[in-house]
Amino acid sequence: MKYIALLGRLPKLSLAELESQFTGVKMTEGRGGGLETPLVAEFESETVPEIGRLGGVLKLAERLGKFPEALGFLEGLPEGKITLGVSDLRPGASGFKAQGEALKLKKILQRRGRSVRVLSNKTAVLSTATSHHNQLAEKPNHVEILITKDGYYKLTGVQNITEYAKRDQARPARDAKVGMLPPKLAQILINLCGPLPENAILLDPFCGTGVVLQEAFIMGYTPYGTDLEPRMVEYSKKNMKWLVERLSKIDVKYFFDKSYIAEGDATSYCWDRSFDAVACEAFLGQPMSQPPAEIKLKQEKERCKTIILGFLKNLSGQARTGTPVVVAVPAWLRENGEYSRLNILDEVEKLGYNVVKFRNSRQDDLLYYREGQIVAREIIVLRKK
Repeated sequence: MKYIALLGRLPKLSLAELESQFTGVKMTEGRGGGLETPLVAEFESETVPEIGRLGGVLKLAERLGKFPEALGFLEGLPEGKITLGVSDLRPGASGFKAQGEALKLKKILQRRGRSVRVLSNKTAVLSTATSHHNQLAEKPNHVEILITKDGYYKLTGVQNITEYAKRDQARPARDAKVGMLPPKLAQILINLCGPLPENAILLDPFCGTGVVLQEAFIMGYTPYGTDLEPRMVEYSKKNMKWLVERLSKIDVKYFFDKSYIAEGDATSYCWDRSFDAVACEAFLGQPMSQPPAEIKLKQEKERCKTIILGFLKNLSGQARTGTPVVVAVPAWLRENGEYSRLNILDEVEKLGYNVVKFRNSRQDDLLYYREGQIVAREIIVLRKK
């Protein structure tokens, strides 16, 4: 089946995430006008993709076909009032044109005896918040039609911004001083490992407060975490206990018997359990509120480089051939607005890894940051030789 994905604010990174999970991924030209309109990718999947597992995707939609097929889909909805939203992704689209398309569908459906409520369009594409709060991918008669130059699509999923906020902000153990790994980024890191079997053991050797571990658990994997600091290990355990109690019927004791969170230095620790994949945010260095001076930057680079390469060397002797290893490493904002990176790929390859290449994204594209963020994350995707 053919799907489209509306990509997040870092579309090339989102493309790499999709490419790691699906076939036929490519950026399309069909999109609406204006800065508020996200870029669009198309891909193929034999099953309906779960948007709750894709951190870099705002919306997912399945192809219906041309106008008659889209109208047939709407006519086939269960009895009762229809709540209809339309997003127009075609070149030159506008909120006015998208509203016109919605009203055209409403008029036809009303002539055929259906009651329709149309959501208003301020822009060509309905915002993620509008689609989410109106439950356009959840309730049977609440629907969104997306129009591209290729045809019509029906919304199958929209990013659950409410749930992401809860998982990020309601966790009982948080520490702003060590940085906040967003749950969306944790999902991207995990997905960049490629398709993993159900219950695959996913290792995070820098588990911190446990964000990667919690997202791995939600995605159906078995989390395995270690961290140098005893306080972070306790934070991870506390947050995982909260998550298991909140989202699962699994007994907490059973969960901790099956999973594993322990104290350990990633540069020397011997992981005594096997693992199928590694996803982590490595040591990012000192938090910064402004771009560092050159001498400070050089010191931070050397410090981070020593720890990260030490970890990868230690891991190389323990990981099986073919094991995916996805690591977020630091990059620092400079006065010219560019980011200065560690540039360690050549050294990483000498340690026994292949660097994964993507068709739609270059290594320079795999950068996660907010506007003006001093310490960003560059994502390195590896496979053990």
